[in-house]
Amino acid sequence: MTLELVPPSTLTSLVDGELLTLGGITVLAILMVLSAFFSSSEIAMFSLAQHRIDRLVAEGTPGAETLQSLKSDPHRLLITILVGNNLVNIAMSSIATGLFALYLTQGQAIFAATFGVTALVLLFGESAPKSYAIENAEQWALSVAGLLRLSEYLLYPLVVTFDRLTRVVNRLTGSKMSVETSYVTRDDIQEMILTGENEGVIDADERAMLERIFRFTDTIAKEVMTPRLDITAVQRSADVEEAIVACLQSGHHRMPVYDGYLDNVVGIVELGTLVREFRYGESDPADLDRVIEPTLHVPESKNVDDLLAEMRRERVGMALVIDEFGTTEGLITKEDLVEEIVGEILRDEEDEPIETIDESTLLVRGDVNIEVVNTALGIDLPEGQEFETIAGLVFNRAGRLVEKGETFTHETTELRIERVDNTRVKRVRISKQWEHSTTDEQTTPAQS
Repeated sequence: MTLELVPPSTLTSLVDGELLTLGGITVLAILMVLSAFFSSSEIAMFSLAQHRIDRLVAEGTPGAETLQSLKSDPHRLLITILVGNNLVNIAMSSIATGLFALYLTQGQAIFAATFGVTALVLLFGESAPKSYAIENAEQWALSVAGLLRLSEYLLYPLVVTFDRLTRVVNRLTGSKMSVETSYVTRDDIQEMILTGENEGVIDADERAMLERIFRFTDTIAKEVMTPRLDITAVQRSADVEEAIVACLQSGHHRMPVYDGYLDNVVGIVELGTLVREFRYGESDPADLDRVIEPTLHVPESKNVDDLLAEMRRERVGMALVIDEFGTTEGLITKEDLVEEIVGEILRDEEDEPIETIDESTLLVRGDVNIEVVNTALGIDLPEGQEFETIAGLVFNRAGRLVEKGETFTHETTELRIERVDNTRVKRVRISKQWEHSTTDEQTTPAQS
């Protein structure tokens, strides 16, 4: 039996080859981790909304300030990530080709390195880390912010070079420099609203209100105004008491004032101001000019979003809509604009302070001032130092909590409780009786 000895040079070559292979695999593993780091960082950093980053900074979350600093220049951040990711991927391909060349022919080594490294990078350097980053964007972005800042310093020469080259190319091609675009568009939000309703997250009323918000900016004054034929206005020559009666009969607490004809509106009057002037004013009660407030005149094509902003800025509650000839076509109140968003919610009868049933009967809210009712019906309900409203009068006379259906009389006036909410009197029917009562004041209990 003959024992052949391996030459020392060959043994050394085998050992060196194994060490080189082991070292190469170790380096490839490290580079794969770096590839996963850069690709996952890109997803996490650019899927995190700016408002959320600002909130994290305000809360003092560790790493949030570094994250905010990086996102302040998203173009530089993207260049850093792309340079780092491409460097490690190219390095992996080169090292893998060299390792395969130790055991395969040159052509086989290139083929194996190309497809082998590509498969590994797609799985462990792209797909898996990006999936993780999508599910844990906030946590991962905070974790990698410091390392990305370090990468920016280490790769500074390359980052600056490619940053400037990219800007030059963008200028030549006319491309915008904006890296971050909205991940949620207007159409996306509207689709989410419909999805939310279908899944029971929001109800139909909420969905309708959200849709009205989107339509609001595309609406013009002509589409929401009260048309000319439905306008209730008062002559400038009318006195304060006549204006109060006109407001009460129409159910409006604000009314335009015109001089001669409706195309010559000089301002508006408000019910509360009229009542104060009628009660405490020192001037001639026939003088309506003292309480006339200015209003806006806007074209029919005025955008309602801009109109609402202007009404708030000018602190007016009503605007007259005119055509190109200056003719009054309609009017818009601030409540009309709000109802364009909230819909018919505000049109509940409970929102009307006073509802005229007939010439001798009113349905009023409990918080309506007694003086307003006295003026409207020509009656004399008492006012005390401790109360000024209808609800206050009811509680003062009853001396206790009242129930729906109870009736109180005072001289020629009957007050019937129409609605009570817990302890609050919400609605009272007030009727003027034409025959004088036999007793000055009487209480009738509610019917069981």
